[in-house]
Amino acid sequence: MATRRNVLAVVALALATAVSSAAPAVAGSDNDTLRAAARGSGVRIGTAVDMTALADDAEYRALVAAQFDSVTAENVMKWESIEPQQGQYNWAPADRLVDFAKANGQVVRGHTLVWHNQNPSWLTEAAFTPEQLRQILRDHIKTQVRHFRGKVYQWDVVNEVFNDDGTLRDTIWLRNLGPGYIADAFRWAHEADPKAKLYLNDYNNEGVNAKSDAYYALTKQLRSQGVPIHGYGMQGHLGVQYGFPGSVFDNVRRFDALGVQTAFTEVDVRMILPVDATKEQAQAYGFSTLLQACLLARHCVSYTVWGFTDKYSWVPGWFDGQGAATPYTEAFQPKPAREALFHTFQLAR
Repeated sequence: MATRRNVLAVVALALATAVSSAAPAVAGSDNDTLRAAARGSGVRIGTAVDMTALADDAEYRALVAAQFDSVTAENVMKWESIEPQQGQYNWAPADRLVDFAKANGQVVRGHTLVWHNQNPSWLTEAAFTPEQLRQILRDHIKTQVRHFRGKVYQWDVVNEVFNDDGTLRDTIWLRNLGPGYIADAFRWAHEADPKAKLYLNDYNNEGVNAKSDAYYALTKQLRSQGVPIHGYGMQGHLGVQYGFPGSVFDNVRRFDALGVQTAFTEVDVRMILPVDATKEQAQAYGFSTLLQACLLARHCVSYTVWGFTDKYSWVPGWFDGQGAATPYTEAFQPKPAREALFHTFQLAR
């Protein structure tokens, strides 16, 4: 729509003033929520959900319900959680998220079916033959997607398959099955739920670079072969100390031209601690830059933050001396980043 194509020009003129002058738009009414601001934009606003926090923290639970219209399981749909023993599935935690989403008018993104991390030890430590691994992968994908058929609208089918230089990542699947496992995974997922939208997903692929070039070539090749790839996911794990890619919209637009959806799937913007006002403003710019590119693109359909509060963020546990990566503080107070998202959506409508 015209408003989406013109949003960058509008935001460039108005966002800084709007964010700095506006009072925090906390969830005091429906109109003050991120999901209300996103309504009519064509882009869903989502968050990854920590299921322990959802069960135990009432304030966290209320904000997930109020602020977002899409949810992603942070961990409970990954292989080690879903199938901890071969052929024995633990559906309950993921089912609780699906039920929560249904009760709150939200959709669910499925994350993730095939990945080199967070796999169960029975899979990675046993001496399976290639034929056995192919059958295991097929059974896992089809069983999981079939279980959530009609309940998950997007799946990250194949996650992080390229290195930053554009070469295929060395994984148990590539070593034993060859690169054809990628196409097979999409075919099996599509057979299990023909209506779900199926995504490639990775980090450091937001702008035009060797990794996103590799994804572009792969997507073009496999779609020409009839493989049901429907979307390209850009995680968006950024850091203010590194700056932000300047070619995000160019990247998203070329996937638009291939006829696939795009989504920002795991956005957070970390910083070297301690926090200060300059870093927070840079963080707000980073969050907004990705959202602007999504709003500009004809087929960008969702924008998901990888956790919305610093209280439960994964970042400090992985990046020594870094943190404060989400749009809300540990005390659930909105930061400039949250206001940047809110006003970017409002200005784009």
